[in-house]
Amino acid sequence: MNIEETIVEKLRSLPSPKQQEVLDFVLFLHSQIHTEEIQTQEKEPVSFLTAAKKWAGCIDGGPTDLSYNKKYLEGALPK
Repeated sequence: MNIEETIVEKLRSLPSPKQQEVLDFVLFLHSQIHTEEIQTQEKEPVSFLTAAKKWAGCIDGGPTDLSYNKKYLEGALPK
């Protein structure tokens, strides 16, 4: 017996008001899934620069652009 058959069997043994509660719960679960799908679709991609912008310059006395070794950042590797 699979999950669906077990659920149907147990559901049929419940009184009508309890069956309505089960239906309400299933509808609630469906609405949660639908809401999560909509929220996922509405999010626009964000670049790392945009996401990290609020931390730029957050260290007192440190470089304001979060860089440390500018020559390394420009591509000059230490020998």
